[in-house]
Amino acid sequence: MPPSTPTPDASPTPTPSPTPTASPTPTPTPTPTATAIPAPLPARAAITTRYTDTAPTDWGLDIPGVLTTLPDGERAIALTLDACGGPGGSGYDAALIETLRAHGVPATLFLNARWIDANPAVFDDLAADPLFEIANHGTAHRPLSVTGRSAYGIAGTGDAGEVYDEITGNLEKLTALLGRPPRYFRSGTAHYDDVATRIAADLGQHIAGFTTNADAGATATSGQVHRELVGAPPGAIVIAHMNHPAAGTARGLATALPTLLTAGHTFTRLSDTSR
Repeated sequence: MPPSTPTPDASPTPTPSPTPTASPTPTPTPTPTATAIPAPLPARAAITTRYTDTAPTDWGLDIPGVLTTLPDGERAIALTLDACGGPGGSGYDAALIETLRAHGVPATLFLNARWIDANPAVFDDLAADPLFEIANHGTAHRPLSVTGRSAYGIAGTGDAGEVYDEITGNLEKLTALLGRPPRYFRSGTAHYDDVATRIAADLGQHIAGFTTNADAGATATSGQVHRELVGAPPGAIVIAHMNHPAAGTARGLATALPTLLTAGHTFTRLSDTSR
């Protein structure tokens, strides 16, 4: 006889309960990122009252309150480019900017209010590029003085109120365009008296002077620009101009940058230093 087939268990095997469908995890609603609200500027009347009887004792390119070199120990070079606007020139040296982009070299761009008004699309392009930092080059490109002192034939601001206007006109424009205030300021001609520098500090602006004048106000030849740039020491703040496309600045920079980079020099925006 064939072996008997085992008798199955008389108890029926329970049918497993279906696994309940998990409720979808609700996606948390992202918390909106708070936009920093810039601190309000001191009132014009407060500044004029504070400095109405204060006489300056110093004047020039390199006075207390003006940063002319990077902080001690900083080995990079800070390339800073001015765009003056108005009679100082509202052109755009696209070749200069493209050279920086081609080499990945950062720069701080000091833009005057009139230049911004003349070049809105270019401004938007530059402001959107993380290679560049936008800085304040004043409202009417005037030397900064409380007594009307001039430089290179350009009349300076005449009192504390005019110093305030020269700084804040463009400061407010840039804050509105960028969504944050620019950190650095350079006056037209880069000349200051020591009362004007105190007013700038009260308005939250750091004044950038320079170590190396690379293009002499966009009047230097390409060879002269090259020599000034390759001679810039580590920690230097270099000034040149990006509003005169016919000048020798772009050509001089184009030949100097490979030399500097091959020699191991690095470049920085002003706000990226350890200051």
